[in-house]
Amino acid sequence: MPLILLIALLCGLRYFEVWRFATLSWWWIGALMLFAFVWFEFLEPLLGLDKRKAHNEDEKRRKARVEREFGRKK
Repeated sequence: MPLILLIALLCGLRYFEVWRFATLSWWWIGALMLFAFVWFEFLEPLLGLDKRKAHNEDEKRRKARVEREFGRKK
């Protein structure tokens, strides 16, 4: 997510020609967009990072459900 925010920030700064970003080539921003695409589409699933995030969310929901169901009966 920080990578996407960085790309959006750079696009905005380059478009409005703010400070040193006015001379920044669009190719650098495009290359960063390409890197983000490759990361999220290929490398993250290859490394299993997308499954790990989903597993952590499921685990949090499971713990909350167990606490909700068994926590009241005590």
